Amino acid sequence: MDLATLLFWIFAVILVGAALLVVGLRNIVHSALALVMVFAMAAGIYVLLSAEFIAIVQILIYVGAVTILILFALMLTRITGRTQTNPTNRLWPVAAVICAAVGVAIIYAVNTSQHAVKNVVSASEVAKQLPNNVVRIGQLLYSPTNYSYVLPFEIASLVLLVAIVGAIVIGRED
Repeated sequence: MDLATLLFWIFAVILVGAALLVVGLRNIVHSALALVMVFAMAAGIYVLLSAEFIAIVQILIYVGAVTILILFALMLTRITGRTQTNPTNRLWPVAAVICAAVGVAIIYAVNTSQHAVKNVVSASEVAKQLPNNVVRIGQLLYSPTNYSYVLPFEIASLVLLVAIVGAIVIGRED
C-alpha cells in the first residue's frame, strides 16, 4: 500500500465519520463544525487526485464562506436555552434501509459494468503525465494565443461587484 492509498483511506474514513456526525449530532452548532471537517477531508481527497485548484476552492468557498454563513445564521436565530437544536426524525430506520439499498446498487453497478475501470493506475504515474492543474487553468484564463476566458472572467467579476453594491444599498439603514 503506497502513501497515496493510505492517505485516501484516512481521509475517507474521517470524511464518512464526520458526515455521520453532521446528521447525527443533537446540537446544530456541533453539526456545523463537523461539516467543516467533511469539507476539509473532501479537499484532501482532491489534493490526492492532483486537483489542487479545486481543493483550494473547496477550502476557501465551502469551509471559509458557506460554513461561516451557516454559523452566523445559527447565531442570529434564537435557539438559546435549548439542549437539542437538531430534532430527531423518527424515520431514520427507513432512511438506513434506503441508503443500504442504494449502496448495494452502486457496488453492483461498479462490479458488473462494462465501463468500469479494471486496470488501476497509480495516481503518481498519472500526475507525472499531466501538467499542473493551476498552471493549465491560468493558461486557459490569460493565454493570448489560445482561446482566452479573460472576457467571461471579467464579466463575472463585474456582475459580482454589482451584486455586492446592490446588497450594500439594500441593507443600508436610512
